[in-house]
Amino acid sequence: MSFWPRDPGGLGFFIYIPYMNRIIFLIDGFNLYHALQNNFAYHKYKWLNYYKLAQCYVTTKDKIVDVYYFTALAHWNPDKVKRHKEFIKASENASVKIVYGEFKRKTRKCQLCKKEYLSFEEKQTDVNIALYLFKLAVQDKYDKAFLISGDSDLIPSIESVKNTFPNKSVNVIIPIGCRSESLKHTADGHMKMKEKHLHSSMFPDTIKLPGGLVLTRPKEWK
Repeated sequence: MSFWPRDPGGLGFFIYIPYMNRIIFLIDGFNLYHALQNNFAYHKYKWLNYYKLAQCYVTTKDKIVDVYYFTALAHWNPDKVKRHKEFIKASENASVKIVYGEFKRKTRKCQLCKKEYLSFEEKQTDVNIALYLFKLAVQDKYDKAFLISGDSDLIPSIESVKNTFPNKSVNVIIPIGCRSESLKHTADGHMKMKEKHLHSSMFPDTIKLPGGLVLTRPKEWK
């Protein structure tokens, strides 16, 4: 831990104030969501308090400055949107900042029948994460950044920040059940998400917001 000298009022003596690492977390919402969705045993962890999750990876030498959640609404599915908006409200209440991307229509071809069909593809999340990672470095808002993602598309943004701001540390936390060796090798450090981290970071089933609004954990997420 570093200490900064202070001479209060020019009294001729110094006190030492501990300097804490300023930490930001950038959470790739869909990358983490699909890691939980792809294993039935982890479905129950979707109702996840990202701020509490972030606290699993810091020490007493660290101070969490901000937690950002990057996501988009699946506008073609009202039920999913309703659940997602409930989760977003719970996250905002827990001091998580939301950054929206969007879904765009995309034509795909079936590998079996060769017919084309309309689908949706999430866009902008990796770009938004890259922009925030660099912008917040320019603004000197952090000493250390943690990216919760296994998406190798983030490698260029990590390299860019490391090359431009060598005094800042960019680290990755790989979502549970995922592997991303190239991402781990690019970052300054890496951690593996474990089930104990998820278990200790859940929202309560019912959350009462200021003003009286009550949020309830979706039954599909139990």
